[in-house]
Amino acid sequence: MASIRRTLSPAYQDRPYQNGGTSFPVSSPSQKLLSNGKFSPPLPFFSSYGVGVRRFIAGAFIQKYSRKVWRRSAYRCIAFFLLGFLLGMSPFGEVDDIKSQDFSFEIKPSPVNVKLDPESVVKRKDFVLDTVNLGVELQSKTKERFSFIPKKQIIVVTPTYNRALQAFYLNRMGQVLRLVPPPILWMVVEMNVASMETADILRKTGVMYRHIVCTKNSTNIKDRGVHQRNAALEHIEHHKLDGIVYFADDDNIYSLELFESLRDISRFGSWPVAMLAQSKNKAILEGPVCNGSQVIGWHTNEKSKRLRRFHVDMSGFAFNSTILWDPKRWRRPTSVPIRQLDTVKEGFQETTFIEQLVEDESQMEGTPASCSRIMNWHLHLEARNLFYPQGWLLQKNLEVILPIK
Repeated sequence: MASIRRTLSPAYQDRPYQNGGTSFPVSSPSQKLLSNGKFSPPLPFFSSYGVGVRRFIAGAFIQKYSRKVWRRSAYRCIAFFLLGFLLGMSPFGEVDDIKSQDFSFEIKPSPVNVKLDPESVVKRKDFVLDTVNLGVELQSKTKERFSFIPKKQIIVVTPTYNRALQAFYLNRMGQVLRLVPPPILWMVVEMNVASMETADILRKTGVMYRHIVCTKNSTNIKDRGVHQRNAALEHIEHHKLDGIVYFADDDNIYSLELFESLRDISRFGSWPVAMLAQSKNKAILEGPVCNGSQVIGWHTNEKSKRLRRFHVDMSGFAFNSTILWDPKRWRRPTSVPIRQLDTVKEGFQETTFIEQLVEDESQMEGTPASCSRIMNWHLHLEARNLFYPQGWLLQKNLEVILPIK
């Protein structure tokens, strides 16, 4: 059997160590046994077996220790999570307070216990408790406040032509329409061609507009307004514009109350108009006589117009635009386009046009209530003999400088 000898090299015998000692003292028994070379372990098999067992125990202990560390950290995380969850859900007051607050973030004062003196309390038999207001009325008022009701669109049709005061009339009309709450559409109609001066004024007013050109050839000046209004009616019918149509000439005077009342019209509305007679020495009134909103008669002062069916000025009525392009809704007997007629005498265009819209006064609405106020005026103050500057520009005496005396 081969013997295992463990010798100590003589080169390392005298080597000093960090603690100041030597590896083995010279006179130690282990040194003697190793030096004589006769020592050998009796059972080499058991020694190798012991080394294996020792390694196995050491590995098992390390694995067991690492498992214990992992389990301990997991247990700690779970414990702290449960503790935080319980602290977050636990109430810091009474349960009744939490239910009454319904998780509200409002800060309410703490309740104060007030003790009443029984002697100071006066008992009355006729005491009646008022109704308890739970805030329902306040909520309904809030809903009404924020409820959005879309307004009807107002379609204002204005025929115009070249004359000395055209710029003045259009600017005045545009400033009035600018004060009307939207939606509002201003349809300005010119004959033959759209002038650059009119387009420039319309752009500066800040009102939504459409610049329309009437291409109808007419030699009669009196029929000019009829053809221009028909061009606007054709445009509304073709594009199916929804709103209240109102014929507003640029030389009339209008109040804001008039345009606000137009949105209350469902089918056809009318109101009295104050007019200056052609002789300009008296004022006359033309329009409906109303009982509430019901039309029961007409104002008229001109004998030549007493044969008319409806005594209304062109700027004294308005109607729903759907009558033009939706005859089934209003149960019209025919689908013939509604237009103003140029074949009738002057002053009869209004009544013949209205006869195409309604059958009688029962389908009309008087506005305002009882037709008690004048909301627009037709004064006939056109200056016919004034010079019309070309392009609305005065080119003379613009660079003259007058010295101060």
